[in-house]
Amino acid sequence: MSTSKPKNSNTNNQSGKRIVYSEFGNIDNSAALQRGIQEIPPNQQNLKIEASRKGRGGKTVTVISGFQEKPETLAALTKQLKAQCGTGGTVKENEIEIQGEHKQKLLEIITKLGYKAKISGG
Repeated sequence: MSTSKPKNSNTNNQSGKRIVYSEFGNIDNSAALQRGIQEIPPNQQNLKIEASRKGRGGKTVTVISGFQEKPETLAALTKQLKAQCGTGGTVKENEIEIQGEHKQKLLEIITKLGYKAKISGG
């Protein structure tokens, strides 16, 4: 009978990540790769509200664009707008998408929150 050693496929480091090449020894530089987004007060932001159907299978979505906010702030604002409209929605590329056509309702809500907004499109 022979005894065999358990194979350890992770011999490069203890954290479980395989390092193929590292020039300067700094493994985690995610803070350097993140972009700094400067938050501007709501009254200095110019937002556009428009209804769109492009690429959505004929479904209407109200898109609010022009935000210069952090992702956490946009997520909180999206949650509030979804609750006010009673519908679903999401944040994509610094734009808020609310399901359905709610241009007028969203304009009222956004202006009450202190943002400058206009309805765009026909």
